[in-house]
Amino acid sequence: MLAASVLWGTTGTAATFAPNVGPLAIGAVAMGLGGLLQALIAAPGIVHHASRLRERRGTVLLGAGSVAVYPLAFYSSMHLAGVAVGTVVSIGTAPLASVLIERVVDGRRLTRRWTFAATLGLLGTLLLCVAEASHADVGAEGGSVAATLLGTGLGLVAATTYALYAWSAHRLIARRIPSHAAMGAVFGIGGLVLLPVLAVTGAPLVDSWSDAAVGAYMALIPMFVGYVLFGRGLARVPASTATTLSLLEPAVAAVLAVAVVGERLPATGWTGVTLVVACLAVITLPAPAPRNRQPGATAFPDPRKKRTSTRTPKRGTNAGKL
Repeated sequence: MLAASVLWGTTGTAATFAPNVGPLAIGAVAMGLGGLLQALIAAPGIVHHASRLRERRGTVLLGAGSVAVYPLAFYSSMHLAGVAVGTVVSIGTAPLASVLIERVVDGRRLTRRWTFAATLGLLGTLLLCVAEASHADVGAEGGSVAATLLGTGLGLVAATTYALYAWSAHRLIARRIPSHAAMGAVFGIGGLVLLPVLAVTGAPLVDSWSDAAVGAYMALIPMFVGYVLFGRGLARVPASTATTLSLLEPAVAAVLAVAVVGERLPATGWTGVTLVVACLAVITLPAPAPRNRQPGATAFPDPRKKRTSTRTPKRGTNAGKL
């Protein structure tokens, strides 16, 4: 999960090397071609588990539709509202959307540990947003109130769809469908849906070698490799934990912006990075084992053993004879 988040954090820096490519084209080439590659690699598993996938076709289609909508909403949100606001709304609110889905559909309860970790992560992401917004060129992003509001709304759409396809993939994996087959089916269908968008908007990707290289990198590394790792992680953790771990993405993006692009990150931003790292430490470190009151004691009694009474029978009754 953390390795996938690191790869996703490179997309913003990579996109700066293709300034003439629009957000819809970036999203379509990244998730579209990346999803089709996942389906191609997972084709034998998809065929082998085709009957189980058909039984869960509603979940598959829900995940695939979310895969198709997410990149278009995410990159458009950053384009309209700015990278800082778009990222913090899209990535920062995804854990909350995941928890709401799991609570309503699966009846899953929140743990204190997750709540504490998510609070640290959301606060850190918010500080990163404030730090980036403090030196962002608002005019370059449009700067109008309407554009900012629309970008924020699209960020909420991105967060919801991200949570939905993570939940869908995890639900398929929980139904004994291997992660590569589940992710291949969901992302393959989503990639097919994105192909018409790529055909309409992707002309700038072939205008220069640098633009084409950015598109190839986005599809192969962050999306294909990243989501293969993401699928393996989903086989072991719930969707809410997965989306919380992805809060590392904006922290990585901020650090790369400083190291590669040459941006400056104020103290507020570094504080946000520290809080995100603290969030990841809380949620990934193993929990301490519970201590038993006595050696060999168990939390629950064995129902197969008969319970022996320790009370002294009263005199003058038949209790002692019984």
